[in-house]
Amino acid sequence: MHGWIILDKPLGLGSTQAVSAVKRALRTGGYGKLKVGHGGTLDPLASGVLPVAIGEATKLAGRLLDSDKIYGFTIRFGEETDTLDTEGRMIAQSDVRPTLEEIEAVLLHFTGPIEQVPPAYSALKVGGERAYDLARAGTEVSLASRSVTVHTLEVASQASTDEVTLTAHVSKGTYIRSLARDIAHALGTVGHVTYLRRTKAGPFTLAPAISMDKLDELAKGHALEQILLPLRAGLDDIPALSLTPDQAGLLRSGQQLVGIAASDGRCLCVLDETPVALAEVQSGIVRVVRGFNL
Repeated sequence: MHGWIILDKPLGLGSTQAVSAVKRALRTGGYGKLKVGHGGTLDPLASGVLPVAIGEATKLAGRLLDSDKIYGFTIRFGEETDTLDTEGRMIAQSDVRPTLEEIEAVLLHFTGPIEQVPPAYSALKVGGERAYDLARAGTEVSLASRSVTVHTLEVASQASTDEVTLTAHVSKGTYIRSLARDIAHALGTVGHVTYLRRTKAGPFTLAPAISMDKLDELAKGHALEQILLPLRAGLDDIPALSLTPDQAGLLRSGQQLVGIAASDGRCLCVLDETPVALAEVQSGIVRVVRGFNL
């Protein structure tokens, strides 16, 4: 059981709770005690793709944290809340309702490298404390702006003049709630997020994602293998490098390979179909980044 279970995380459940649910499912299914971790936090008020790494795949969870994500989200105009979503209290109002043409025009200004200030209600640390803990305690939170990249930003639908649903392909560290706030401000109004769904995290989409009910059902039937994606599924965006048994032995012992005909950059080293290591190739030299005990 070394690989990925992709959850379609429901609303109201935090990422840590979802990981705990997978741990329980593994115990229920009799799979023993395994390392489990997630590849990217998803707020309780957001749903969608949550990759859960199991066993040796947990060594790749950090790589997913650094990967691009795709979200669908709805901005409701006219009210801004302190949390920038439906959970908070209203702090500003506006009667301005932008037209579809105005929205489409302003989205161009939020595409590409941008600066954004994270929400006060975020997990970032300020003086050793979580920003959301300080905000909930009534402390004024001041966060520095950060550079992020919005690769694409498009209108998905507009049911009324009060709201618009957008699709965004963003780099790591992008806060959709902040993006929604800034879009509303640029349109001369205010707004907050009423719907947020992640449709892709790194190489993982909703296609293999399962519900929590399905997870429980398969666990009780001792059939979690049916939904387990292989460890290498988390590395579909990099090339594979086939090894000989001797080369695999060298990498497993922490040594490097010299004189390898491969392009510079990251690669997945495999012996037959078994992953040996995530490695870095530079000028024909292969060095291990993370080794796998498989």
